[in-house]
Amino acid sequence: MKELIHYIVTALVDHPDEVQVKETEQDDTIVVELKVAKGDLGKVIGKQGRTARAMRSLLSAAAGKINKRSRLEIME
Repeated sequence: MKELIHYIVTALVDHPDEVQVKETEQDDTIVVELKVAKGDLGKVIGKQGRTARAMRSLLSAAAGKINKRSRLEIME
């Protein structure tokens, strides 16, 4: 999951070296925390949150294959 989000986000941002992705597991939920440069935050969220919603959908589909839930948290 971590690698999937890292791959997507590094392609979107201007400063891919500042992308940090941390993955933890709580019960049956995989929590992915994403940190990017302040200037790239808008690119990751997208207009009306569409990009973030799309990443959450992909993450949910990937987690569903292994019978888990997923949550993407975009940190400031």
